[in-house]
Amino acid sequence: MIIKPRIRGFICTTAHPKGCAANVDQQIAYVREQFADAAGSPEGPKRVLVVGASGGYGLSSRIVSAFGYGAQTLGVSFEKPPTAGKTATAGWYNNHAFENRARDAGLYAHTIDGDAFSDELKQQVIEAIRADMGQIDLLVYSLASPVRTHPKTGVTHRSHIKPLGDTYRVKTLNVDKGDVYDVELEPATEEETAGTVAVMGGEDWEFWIDALSEAGVLAQGFKTVSYTYLGSEITWPIYWHATLGKAKEDLDRAAGALRQRLKGLDGDARVVALKAVVTQASSAIPVVPLYMTLLLHVMKKAGLHEDCIHQITRLFLTRLYDGDDVPLDDAERIRLDDWELREDIQAEVKRRWPEITSENLHELADIDGFRHDFLKIFGFGLPGVDYDEDLDPTSTAI
Repeated sequence: MIIKPRIRGFICTTAHPKGCAANVDQQIAYVREQFADAAGSPEGPKRVLVVGASGGYGLSSRIVSAFGYGAQTLGVSFEKPPTAGKTATAGWYNNHAFENRARDAGLYAHTIDGDAFSDELKQQVIEAIRADMGQIDLLVYSLASPVRTHPKTGVTHRSHIKPLGDTYRVKTLNVDKGDVYDVELEPATEEETAGTVAVMGGEDWEFWIDALSEAGVLAQGFKTVSYTYLGSEITWPIYWHATLGKAKEDLDRAAGALRQRLKGLDGDARVVALKAVVTQASSAIPVVPLYMTLLLHVMKKAGLHEDCIHQITRLFLTRLYDGDDVPLDDAERIRLDDWELREDIQAEVKRRWPEITSENLHELADIDGFRHDFLKIFGFGLPGVDYDEDLDPTSTAI
């Protein structure tokens, strides 16, 4: 099977096995290089659970844990396997590539696939920890899903990315066509806002910690982090001042509650605000693709561009496990969006924002970089990969 990208809207319906493996290899190589340069032998996590481990920041966290600190890693994801005539999702190939590399390096790596919101999967994870790891000292919560079936009520909730209060008119970008145009976004109802909080807020994070704690599988000094994006002044109307913002407020609430629950273990729970990166989810949010093409251009020019693996490596080395007190914002979050929100970076993005049009898009923004990063998620555009090779999409030997 010759595998090429098939784009439908903001979704790529194919994934390239060897391209996904090459993406994993790139990240592993970067981590090994950075930790070789780190002074001494860095202390860090040794038994790590990553919920949402198959892509983006979750995958990078698993790679840093394993190949930076030599940690045993247990991953949770929800991916579709391949069939004879159809590729798997990119995350499925990422998981297999990671496990193969980890085992080659003599590291324990196991992935459980299923609904992370369910009590049944949480129990499977607990049993795997007991059998293989004993306890865990870090839980990374990096779950991204638009739908959640509540494990206690059975009600299915859906997230809605909408502003609050009034209709919001703003510029956005059709990435495929390269068209800049205005869009009107209708405000969310109370029900839609509540649904977004139920899916993307902090309750499931709390359920995970409660289940693991009751099972006795949290080690002394246990840490947990949940990743979020807060946005900038340009994107606040669709992020912080919107349904997403209500979910993020609930995430902050959950972090505070978890810190209290973990005191007996001398543990900690933090929301980590990360920078904007190209993901399948971010590509679907109005305003964000246009903002990100501008941000990519400005940050690259300033020599400050970071993707997932750069961010997570910096998080672990300079915040979570550097031995010093972690700097926190007023809401007691860890901030890794600091370079994105630097005054000079945001001033330049804001200067370009009213000027950007379809005609000057390539001059003021990095749409080619955005497209490259989007295709890379699915294993396309990686150097050294033969994209004309006839492959078996069901093979795990990648």
